[in-house]
Amino acid sequence: MQSKGSNYHRNAKPGLLFRSSISALMLCTIAAMASFYVAGRLWQDAENRVYLGKELDRITGQGKSSISVDDTLKIIGCREQQKKLTALEMELAAARQEGFVSNHLSTTKTTSKNQPLVVIGVLTGFGRKNNREVIRKAWMTTGEALRKMEDQKGVIARFVIGRSANRGDSLDRGVDIENRNYNDFFILDSHVEATEELPKKTKLFFAHAAERWEAEYYAKVNDDVYVNIDALGSTLAAHLDNPRVYIGCMKSGEVFSEQGQKWYEPDWWKFGDGKTYFRHASGEMFVISKALARFVSINRSILRTYAFDDVSTGSWFIGLDVKHIDDKKFCCSSWSTVVLQEVYAQVHNPGWLDTYTAEIFMGGNLTAT
Repeated sequence: MQSKGSNYHRNAKPGLLFRSSISALMLCTIAAMASFYVAGRLWQDAENRVYLGKELDRITGQGKSSISVDDTLKIIGCREQQKKLTALEMELAAARQEGFVSNHLSTTKTTSKNQPLVVIGVLTGFGRKNNREVIRKAWMTTGEALRKMEDQKGVIARFVIGRSANRGDSLDRGVDIENRNYNDFFILDSHVEATEELPKKTKLFFAHAAERWEAEYYAKVNDDVYVNIDALGSTLAAHLDNPRVYIGCMKSGEVFSEQGQKWYEPDWWKFGDGKTYFRHASGEMFVISKALARFVSINRSILRTYAFDDVSTGSWFIGLDVKHIDDKKFCCSSWSTVVLQEVYAQVHNPGWLDTYTAEIFMGGNLTAT
C-alpha cells in the first residue's frame, strides 16, 4: 500500500518541479546579495566613524586647528587683555596696602636725594601781590634762602595760582613776570581763577603736587597766614608713623541754607535735618599725608566739591581709614588782630618776629598796609 505522499510525487508534473528549483535559486541569490549589501554598509559605517573621529580630533585641537585667522586673533587679544587686567588688579591690591599708592605717579614726580618733608601750597590770586611780598619777607624767603629751606629743612613752598579767564591777558602776564623774578609759583594751567572755584583749586593743588613731588605731607595755606617753618616741621615729624593723617584746626559748624548768607551752602540739604557740617579742618591751613594726597590725585575726577575748600577736603576722607588730628596750633585765633596788622610794617626786623614765632606755630590774616 503506497502512502499518499509518495503517490503525490509520482503524480507531480515536471514543469512544476522546474519552477520550484528556480525559485529556490533566486532566493539564495537574493540572500547572498543582501548579505554583501549589509556587509558593505557596515564596512562603510566603520570607515565613516574613523573619519569622523579624526575630524573631531582635528577640530578639538589634537590635529590641525580649523579656527580662522580672525578667531585666532580674537583669542590672543582676549588673553592679552586678561593678562593686563590681572596685572592691574595686583597693582591695585598692592596700592591699597601701601596707602592708595599708584605706580604711574613715579613717572611724573621730581626726584631728589632727600625726600621732602612737606610741600606747602600758598593759595593766592590776582591782585594779591602785596600779600605775597609779605609772605616772602616773613617766612617763605626768596632766592638762595628758599633753596636752602628745601635742601636743609625739607620744606618746599610755592604760591599756587591758576590762569585768567581771558588767557594771556595782563593778569597772566603779571604772574609770569613775577614768577620769572622769584621762581616760587606753582601755576595750575588748567584752572581758571575764580572765588567760587577755590575748592577745585585746592583739589588740583593736592593732585598735581603729589605728582610733581614725593613728600611726606602736603599743606594748603592761605596767602594771609604766617607759618613757623621749624614748628611745622616738628609737628609733622611726630606723625610720621601714621600713613593716613589729616591735621588741622578741626571744627564742624552750622550749614547755612538761605541764599545770600555769607557762608551759604547750595548743597545744604545733603547735610541732614540738623544742618551741621561733618568734622573738618579749618580752611586757613591744613595738612594731609602722602597717602591721602595720592588718593586725591588718583580720584580727582570723581571727588566732588562743596561751596568751601575746607568742607570739600573733609568730605573726601569721610569714608576712609583716616586719623583726624585736631591741633590748636593750626588755629588762627592764636594771634590777635593787632599783632597781625603790624607784621608787614615790622617784617624787616627778624628779632621782632622771633618774639612771636617762638611759641606760635601759625597765625592768620597777614595784612599788607
